[in-house]
Amino acid sequence: MPKQTDLKSTSPDAENNKTKALSEEEPQANSSETNFPVAAIGASAGGLEAFEAFFKSMPMDAGIAFVLIAHLDPTHVSLLPELLQKHTKMQVQQIQDGMQVKPNNVYVIPPNKQLNILNGMLVLLEITQPRATNLPIDSFFRSLAEDHGNNSIGIILSGTGTDGTIGVKAIKGAVGMVMVQDEASAKYDGMPHSAISTGLADYIMPPEKMPKQLIKYTSHAAFNGERVITPSEVSSLNALQKIYISLRSKTDHDFSLYKKNTICRRIERRMNVHQIDNINDYAEYIQQSEREVSILFKELLIGVTNFFRDAAAFDGLRDEYLPNMLAKKSDDDTIRVWVTGCSSGEEAYSLAIILQECMYDMSRHFNVQIFGTDIDKDAINVARSGVYPQSIEADVSVERLNRYFNKEEGGFYRIKKSIREMLVFAPQNVIKDPPFTKLDILSCRNLLIYLGPELQKKLLPIFHYSLKSDGILFLGSSETIGQSSELFHILDKKWKIFNRQHSSQPNRPALNFPASPLPVEQTQSMFSDKIRIAEEISALQLVESILQQSNMPPCAIIDDASNVIYIHGRIGNYLEPAEGRINFNILEMARENLRASLTNAIRKVTLHKQEVVQKDLQLEVGGHRIGIDITVKPILEQTAMRGLMMVLFQETIGHSTKGKSKPNIVKKRSSGKITEDIERELQFTRENLQTTIEELETSNEELQSTNEELQSTNEEMETSKEELQSLNEESSTVNAELQSRIDELSKANDDMKNLLDSTNIATVFLDTELCIRRFTPKAIDIIPLSPTDSGRPIKHFATSLVDVDLDKYGREVLLDLVVKEIEVKSQRGEFYNMKIRPYRTTNNVIDGVTITLEDITQSKELDTARKENEERFSLLFEMSSDSIVLIDATSGLITEANRNAYKLLGYSRDEFLSMNMTNLENTDSAGDFVALKDSIAANGSGSFCTNLQAKSGQVHPIQIVARPLSLNNKLFILSIWKDS
Repeated sequence: MPKQTDLKSTSPDAENNKTKALSEEEPQANSSETNFPVAAIGASAGGLEAFEAFFKSMPMDAGIAFVLIAHLDPTHVSLLPELLQKHTKMQVQQIQDGMQVKPNNVYVIPPNKQLNILNGMLVLLEITQPRATNLPIDSFFRSLAEDHGNNSIGIILSGTGTDGTIGVKAIKGAVGMVMVQDEASAKYDGMPHSAISTGLADYIMPPEKMPKQLIKYTSHAAFNGERVITPSEVSSLNALQKIYISLRSKTDHDFSLYKKNTICRRIERRMNVHQIDNINDYAEYIQQSEREVSILFKELLIGVTNFFRDAAAFDGLRDEYLPNMLAKKSDDDTIRVWVTGCSSGEEAYSLAIILQECMYDMSRHFNVQIFGTDIDKDAINVARSGVYPQSIEADVSVERLNRYFNKEEGGFYRIKKSIREMLVFAPQNVIKDPPFTKLDILSCRNLLIYLGPELQKKLLPIFHYSLKSDGILFLGSSETIGQSSELFHILDKKWKIFNRQHSSQPNRPALNFPASPLPVEQTQSMFSDKIRIAEEISALQLVESILQQSNMPPCAIIDDASNVIYIHGRIGNYLEPAEGRINFNILEMARENLRASLTNAIRKVTLHKQEVVQKDLQLEVGGHRIGIDITVKPILEQTAMRGLMMVLFQETIGHSTKGKSKPNIVKKRSSGKITEDIERELQFTRENLQTTIEELETSNEELQSTNEELQSTNEEMETSKEELQSLNEESSTVNAELQSRIDELSKANDDMKNLLDSTNIATVFLDTELCIRRFTPKAIDIIPLSPTDSGRPIKHFATSLVDVDLDKYGREVLLDLVVKEIEVKSQRGEFYNMKIRPYRTTNNVIDGVTITLEDITQSKELDTARKENEERFSLLFEMSSDSIVLIDATSGLITEANRNAYKLLGYSRDEFLSMNMTNLENTDSAGDFVALKDSIAANGSGSFCTNLQAKSGQVHPIQIVARPLSLNNKLFILSIWKDS
């Protein structure tokens, strides 16, 4: 919100997808289909343990949808859904493209995919960035903030690196909520530490405590779209005024003219965090809590920004508008830029980079001054440091990262000195502090959307006044110049790029600004200059004291740039002021015959830090020829004078020649000889100088080549380090998944071992080569196996089974994949039901055979005894002298009869077994069978006399005794004989 910070809208193209409630007074209501919270949980190394702890404590009916984004190895199938399903009753599923998000479900990102969300639908994209620069958490957090607004929740758990940090800012910018795992409970604290350092985390706690707090937050009334603050109500207005006063008294910033809806949304979010329902209660709370004032101030200053935000807008500036502006400048012009609401500096540095690129393309150089201002001092400190997390890789191309940033320990990027020196950052309130003037570019992106009409009306004339006649105004894509169309001309309607035009309004806006102190950086610079000057003065006083107490020959003290800073004695014979602008460089001041030697001596002293002496140098001064020795030595004794050198000039005795002796010299030496000597000396000097220059150029080329090789090696090492870091995170996640699976398999193996040990069935597992894989203890009674026999072929063992070839049977099963079941006998007389079946894996792959031998000796003996009893009773049944008939008690059908029974009535066996007892009754005995059944039911047995009709029609008086044959009285046994 309103920081003059880069309160940027969260949408990349606000013309087509406007941010909720930023350009309107009332927030847009979510549709019922998406009006529920969506919690995006990001983790990397160590994330599995944190995920499990979180979902163990999360109930299944919280009404929240969970989307899990982890750094997964793209070459391995993820086990995460399967592992997490054991810790929650909610359905855990791996995301498929186009899946609609629903509450009380857990969605897990698949490997090697980028995840976005649009209208509640999960969209999978192919990864186009290098593996080391893929930042899936940041990407989804941003997408979630755009899609769900204040219903978005970002949770950062264990992990290395900084993925998620920029995404956290996006969620806070959309008035969402952020939770971060505390560093003490995180297995890897890189991601939590980076997220916490933003100061945007609402809750910092262990993952097992997060669900309880999360449910409190989401269940609060303000979360579900119910307006807690209604600015039109008198009570709400009074409470807001109290909050504005609290903010102004503690922060010296007045938010009363910012858009009410923006302010209210931020306040409602803070009320939701504290579970406060009434705006008056919150106004009272904030008056009593300085900490809450500070937090709310930070909430209002959240700057959702990033490098090259709205990349197409920056491309337009770079390719068209900046070159046109720079083409009109002369080489000694200074380009002045003001970035208002610069937040943490990303936009200011982006402008610096594209200006640098334009100058490079045009093969021109300008002095560039960029002023970045913001009311958030913490954000300004971040901008001054120029250090940004690894997650900027999502917004800055690899080429720009290599050219304009240095990679530092921990994956952070530091802006290079060549760019940093172009910028000055300072706290400033654009509403009340004096503006910068004579600007070529003024950038105010996504600040105006947070300001009320009154403030906008004041600011635009200020911007017009600050810009030069052809200056460029750069606004956010969702902002306009409103009624100030006479002040600015549209260059790019979509990306809101304007240039200043002449206006009939007064040139200077009618605003009274208080005097503003110098920017902090300028003050610090002035302070540093004073310290430096004081140190230099102290050093010179020390030098002067030393020289005055010694018999030093004439000398000069010079610094490391060869500038004279102190002179001792008369040195007019050796040095003289250079022609033109005042220049204290000793090489420029040295007389011509001394310059080459002095240059060589100073260079040697600079390189080797040792004294250098140049002897017998000839110098002609005022008609005299003198000989001098030059000594150059470093001053190493004093810390304050470190880097200084002393140049001593000492005339040599006997070499000075006055003008009156010149005729004698001329007599001794011919004029031609003198000329020849001078030319020879001059030629020698030129050759020596040329050789020195060539050697210097060769050394420079070698150094340049070495530097390029080192730079290339460093870049390769950085890239390898990033890839190894990414691989390490993915491997850590895979290892955690595999370790969890190993633990499960270990438990399953223990269960299986105990099951096999306790079973009474001999079982042998063989592989595809019919070698021993595993066996149960019972199998040892049949096959002489021991634990050391694992891996040996089954055919090597002689079993106790008679005429059984296990190897042959196993190969037959492997060939036809049909279960073979055989009853076999051991040499001890034991019987077994042997089954040989294919061994199938969970993937339905044949991986051997399984042999089971179930001991059926006892059942075999019982079956034999049963058969013997059946034969015995069958013989007795047939040979009985009585006529015996078995009938069904319900239907009266005859189910069995012995020979005497059907012979008695003259029927054959088949005829008799197809009859019903009621068929045998004659008219006189009708109903006797029914009476018999009643008697058996009442007494358990029955006997009576009746008449049965034989096949011949003859009626026989019969005596019957009946008993039930089964416990349920369904079968009767009848003993029948003729009544005598």
